[in-house]
Amino acid sequence: MYRAFYSLSKRPFSKEIDPVNMFASSSYEELLARLAFLKDNRGMGLVTGEAGSGKTSALRAFASSLNSSLFKMAYFPLSTVTVNDFYRGLAFSLDISPAFRKVDLFRQIQEAITESFYGKKITPLIILDELQLATPTFLNELHLLFNFNMDAHNPYILVLCGMPPLLNKLSLAHQQPLNQRLIMRYKMQPFTKAEVTAYIDHQMKLAGSNHPIFTDNAIEAISSVSRGWPRLINSLASTSLVYGCQKGLQHVDEDAVRMAASEVGL
Repeated sequence: MYRAFYSLSKRPFSKEIDPVNMFASSSYEELLARLAFLKDNRGMGLVTGEAGSGKTSALRAFASSLNSSLFKMAYFPLSTVTVNDFYRGLAFSLDISPAFRKVDLFRQIQEAITESFYGKKITPLIILDELQLATPTFLNELHLLFNFNMDAHNPYILVLCGMPPLLNKLSLAHQQPLNQRLIMRYKMQPFTKAEVTAYIDHQMKLAGSNHPIFTDNAIEAISSVSRGWPRLINSLASTSLVYGCQKGLQHVDEDAVRMAASEVGL
């Protein structure tokens, strides 16, 4: 509805965005630099951030930038898997038929990772998302599973990703064997006010807009209510466009943003 009203070629503020069109905020650029370090050195890294901070989008962009003949990715959202599901899913992503017994499956995975890296020259990239939901048992399994040659080699890249409570879990004494093996850590930061303005402009141009649609006051309101978190910006801006269209506004104003904020519960 609002696309025609505002002469847009496609819907802006969608999470379905090509990685090449990702907005390069300072936090996004810093995370990509940290991930590049992890890629070059291999081992375990940690990415944390609030819900909607752009963690998963940045990881998707990083993964898409890798040479598929040199890296093989496996992605697991922890909210949908148990420890055994994870083991079996990882086995399948490593192109092996999982054994029935856990001890055999453990050995299969380690051997497959070793063969992939040393034999095929392909580095497994394993991304575990929503790890703030992980149990102590699951985290202990990670420490054990990714211990190769008495911890002398890292023939893999493992990225642990989750919300800030994950930091608290890893800080506990019984998780220090895993925590101390992390060679990269980064916590996502919100957009600055200037970045919120640039982000909205970026999204609208991608959608085909050739002139400003949001007023300065509307952008200020979006920045304030969202606190700079990308997912909230997307929700507020999209809903504001709907209200702007309904009210026949050529430019989305602060009142439309207030109405949008009320609707999305902010």
